[in-house]
Amino acid sequence: MPSPDITRRLTNTLLSQDVDSLNGLKAIPTYETTRPQASLKTLQHAYQTMLTQQQLETEKLALYRAATDAARLAEWEFHNAVLAMKEFVRGQYGSDSNEAQAVGLKKKSDRKRPTRQKAVAVS
Repeated sequence: MPSPDITRRLTNTLLSQDVDSLNGLKAIPTYETTRPQASLKTLQHAYQTMLTQQQLETEKLALYRAATDAARLAEWEFHNAVLAMKEFVRGQYGSDSNEAQAVGLKKKSDRKRPTRQKAVAVS
């Protein structure tokens, strides 16, 4: 039998079935096993550990989402500040200045004038 792939997450359905099985086991007062990993104490400890780790994961996901939102907002604030700086440079030095070109704007004189295209007659 091939070993299971433990790199993938278990489905919620399977975990729910496992919890139901644990709860059903608690209803069997005569359950005793020689396998230590199948003892009720070990199962309860593994269940509590799983719940703790899931809670920790949820808390870290919330922190991650908050950090992502903060980074996104900081990016937009920076972008808007750069746009405001470009407008100010264009207003103070003119749209055909070297200063405008230095901040990434195209000089007005470097733009090509639109050319009129001849209409092609379809026959």
